[in-house]
Amino acid sequence: MEEIVRYSFRLRPGAMAVRALESEWHRCRYLWNEAVRQQKTGRKPTFAMLGKLLTDARSHNAWLREGAQVPQQQILRTYAQSLEHSFAVKGRGRPKFKPRRDTLPSLEYSSRGFSCRGGRLCLAKGIVIPVVWSRELPAEPTSVRVHRDSLGHWYASFVVRREVVATPAADEGSGIGIDWGVSVTATTTSPEFDLPYLGHRKRCAAELGKAQRKMARRHSGKRGPQSKGYQRARKAAATLQKKAARQARHDARAWAKSVVDNHHLIAVEDFTPKFLAKSTMARKATDAAIGVSKQELIECAARAGRKVVLVAPAYTTMTCSSCFARAKQRLGLAERTFQCRECGFIDCRDRNAARVILAVAERGHTRVDDVSHASSPFGSDVHAV
Repeated sequence: MEEIVRYSFRLRPGAMAVRALESEWHRCRYLWNEAVRQQKTGRKPTFAMLGKLLTDARSHNAWLREGAQVPQQQILRTYAQSLEHSFAVKGRGRPKFKPRRDTLPSLEYSSRGFSCRGGRLCLAKGIVIPVVWSRELPAEPTSVRVHRDSLGHWYASFVVRREVVATPAADEGSGIGIDWGVSVTATTTSPEFDLPYLGHRKRCAAELGKAQRKMARRHSGKRGPQSKGYQRARKAAATLQKKAARQARHDARAWAKSVVDNHHLIAVEDFTPKFLAKSTMARKATDAAIGVSKQELIECAARAGRKVVLVAPAYTTMTCSSCFARAKQRLGLAERTFQCRECGFIDCRDRNAARVILAVAERGHTRVDDVSHASSPFGSDVHAV
């Protein structure tokens, strides 16, 4: 059995290679924006239609012919897929224009547009870039995405087919419920699998604030390119932010692997932390990286073949995990202990919510309201999970 995965490596392009990549990106960005204009005029451009327009444009435009045809075709294919998803997926908006100043370069190459020779990545039109090979590829890559991050670093992301790595089998009856929070990033039904708040951004807050104040002092307040001093200060601030983000993602991956290796059923609160950006907990919620932890857990569980159930967060905090009675009023954020008025059960607020989430998933539901409100519908073994 095979799976499709990505392997990312750092690139070390020279000045000429950087100029060539940026030129390729400007051509691809121009084609994307032209496709957006086609859609805004009332048409629904398909990839076949865009391919014909590209062929015609390259025959009349020498600037487009100077670039490779493969990344130009790939970006139009990406646009067509994005447009199709915008009609089929709820909440997905239409593709938008890619402005020159705010969009980071990203180029897609299929197998006929690149090769790896002598430890270097050779792209179409003679672009050769050294690669920092941190590990070996398990097979020949089928495509590659060359992109630049906010720090100006270039990366190559190879798509590879590999054999599925066997994951240790977990007990069929083992399950875990996960409730997301801020003081503790993930509270589970088993305390040994909790993900504590690690505070990577909090530790570098003073240094980050210093870099951001330097940015503010050096900002000219005018349109156009900023000074080199401002660019250096901006890069220093972005470096600190990315370092904290990498630490949070690494810890989330290690935690997700430990959870997946020991449980067959994983019930996850379907929590979207976007609304916290408007609250007083915005900074700490961002530092907790709930979205990253949730994404890593779901991807790791899907790769291992575990059963993942996303449970809606409504009423999980107000419901008792022992008798499933619901509180009459919402619990304030300052109330960290849950006490049931029906059966007298007392437990940590988040731990109780995690048990409710697991109980709902074990019954084959995704919402608390979908479960019948019978007395003790989950049996007496809920607390022993």
